[in-house]
Amino acid sequence: MNHKNLFRSHHSHCLFLVATLILSTLSACMVGPNFQRPGPDVPAGWVGPSPAAEAISPEFVDLSSWWTSFEDPALTALIKRAVETNLDLRLARARIRQARAARGIAASGFGPTVDVPASYRRSRSPGSETGRTTGLSDADTPTKGPITNSYQIGFDAAWELDIFGGIRREVEAAEADIEFAIEGHRSVLVSLLAEVARNYVDLRSFQQRIILAGRNLQAQKHTAKLTRERFEGGFVSGLDVANAEAQVATTASQIPLLESSLQQTMYRISVLLGLEPAALMKELTPALEIPTSSPAVPLGVPSDLLRRRPDIRQAEADIHGATARIGVATSDLFPRFNILGAAGYQTAQFGSWFDTISRFWSIGPSVSWRIFDTGRIRSNIEQQKALEEQALISYRQTVLVALEEVENTLIASAKEDERRNALVQAVTANRKAVTLATRIYTEGQTDFLNVLQAQRALYDTEDALAQSTRTVSVNLISLYKALGGGWEPVSDATYPAGSGIISSSTR
Repeated sequence: MNHKNLFRSHHSHCLFLVATLILSTLSACMVGPNFQRPGPDVPAGWVGPSPAAEAISPEFVDLSSWWTSFEDPALTALIKRAVETNLDLRLARARIRQARAARGIAASGFGPTVDVPASYRRSRSPGSETGRTTGLSDADTPTKGPITNSYQIGFDAAWELDIFGGIRREVEAAEADIEFAIEGHRSVLVSLLAEVARNYVDLRSFQQRIILAGRNLQAQKHTAKLTRERFEGGFVSGLDVANAEAQVATTASQIPLLESSLQQTMYRISVLLGLEPAALMKELTPALEIPTSSPAVPLGVPSDLLRRRPDIRQAEADIHGATARIGVATSDLFPRFNILGAAGYQTAQFGSWFDTISRFWSIGPSVSWRIFDTGRIRSNIEQQKALEEQALISYRQTVLVALEEVENTLIASAKEDERRNALVQAVTANRKAVTLATRIYTEGQTDFLNVLQAQRALYDTEDALAQSTRTVSVNLISLYKALGGGWEPVSDATYPAGSGIISSSTR
């Protein structure tokens, strides 16, 4: 390349850069509304009675690893495995990767699109007719056009200048979609932790109820044996024997139902861990006590839910995405500016592909404007505004449901605690009644019906106490879930820093 061509090339590049800088300066504006986080339209405090600690300042609220408060190593191990292997969580993580890829596609609009075409074409030009006169007659003799070859290689580039912010709004919407997917993953995680814990409590509850039923069954069999002996001795009637045997059969009939529920719960836990239904039967078969925990839950205040519950944060991200898409639709009302460029080689001779004389280039701006399509564009804008309104309504509904869930679990926990305390007293009284009824029956001072009633009452209250103990723990688990606790410990590993997503701690 000679100095003149070199100067001309540098001059063109400078003009290109200057034009780009000028237009980039103009691109500071973005059409469409900016996202504004919905206001905290929540009450200042909780209404229902609480079995937990009084509402405390948000900086002291820590619901991470709440399951460890049950001090049950088996439960902790199951939850750890579930976080690693649950299929719903893996599906949610795949959605995050999909959203991040979509963000990359949107962000690619900031750069130029480049194509590298290469072609070969062989063609014949149109011929002509040449008049030739002889001494005898006139005749036209056709002449064929020449055959030419054309070889071309180079690149074409187009760069859209984001003057009115349409591309930036697309990226903003894509980032909101990433946040939506992340909060969806967290919501699945919160539900999974509660589901594993609830099923584990159910498992231990069924085991304890089977043990209670078996113990009462043995006591009732012993009573039935004594009754038969007294019948054979002529001390009681056959009615007492029939009643005793009927009670034995009634209690025995409850055990298969409990065993069926126990096995189904084992299957459910296995599936929650991403395993085959029977995979954990050997591990979970040994019976353990129903796990319990202190009811002192750091509630915080209702406004904490807006920062902590993933479903609320997900609904907020949905509003953000819908707002950004209004800007994307609005940008179609304005012209689009592009810088087009091409460079390469074109020749008619294969051997002179890269000769200087074969070189070509072009550069220049282009403008496109859908000025005759404004009706469609404005309808699309209205559609996006309606979607934003729907997202806002859904957000408010999600907040109300969250408040309802917390209030429901608070009242349920308080009342179940009262019920369990009463059942503890009832079990103590019924045990005394069984001992007393059995003694005075053997002494012949009362009929057998009192013994049967005392034994039935004892079994019923012991079973009810086991179920109430289970309900107290399940209510506590439901409260942790309603408060949105449990996703914080795994967030750093799942959502690495530098992803461009708003940190959960700053929300």
